Amino acid sequence: MVIQATESSFFSRVYSVVKQIPYGRVSSYGAIANYLGAAKSARMVGYAMNASHAIPEIPTHRVVNRKGLLTGKHHFQGTNLMQQLLENEGIKVVQNQIQNFEDFFWDPSKEL
Repeated sequence: MVIQATESSFFSRVYSVVKQIPYGRVSSYGAIANYLGAAKSARMVGYAMNASHAIPEIPTHRVVNRKGLLTGKHHFQGTNLMQQLLENEGIKVVQNQIQNFEDFFWDPSKEL
């Protein structure tokens, strides 16, 4: 995938939001897209997360799908790295599903 200038700008806006997700909390691709005024762009947020693995200050592991599933886990090195990072922050994951997802969900539209 070739990143266009507009995508790069969008990615930067996504990263700005993701950096603000607190330790021990998670958000979703759709919630971030909605906050950025691009409600139908959850997939683009996913592309941004995939492209961010070389940027250590982006807590990519804190972004999951709208149901709390670790749908992006295959983009992390090692089979369970995403799960391990979340569990290190006190979030329980069973079969790629965050347990009590609503308790850990951080909505940027309400929090920022």
